[in-house]
Amino acid sequence: MIKFFKLYCKCILSSALLFLCATTQASNDDAHAYALAKQNACLGCHAINKKVVGPSFQDVAKKYANNPNANTFLKNKILKGGSGSWGVVPMPGNSKLTDADLTLLVSWIMRGAPAKN
Repeated sequence: MIKFFKLYCKCILSSALLFLCATTQASNDDAHAYALAKQNACLGCHAINKKVVGPSFQDVAKKYANNPNANTFLKNKILKGGSGSWGVVPMPGNSKLTDADLTLLVSWIMRGAPAKN
């Protein structure tokens, strides 16, 4: 019985440690994605939870939540820009972002653009 209890405790502690590591990584990714959005002028037209010139990041996440091609579509939209998805005001492309940066931004947007308060 004592061996079982020790094994059980090790499993619980390991799970808690993995959860904390994943949460810390997500927070770091969120902070990096927000910094990328700020550095690349995304926040001039978009906000996290309200429409500015373009839709909020949360509205984008809701619109594409059930679209299996959303990540590819949004990466392309950020990279090349365009209009018509949300109205007639065109969004300029941001061709200087790397594929890794685009992936991080799109992942952040699709999770509702969480930000630390």
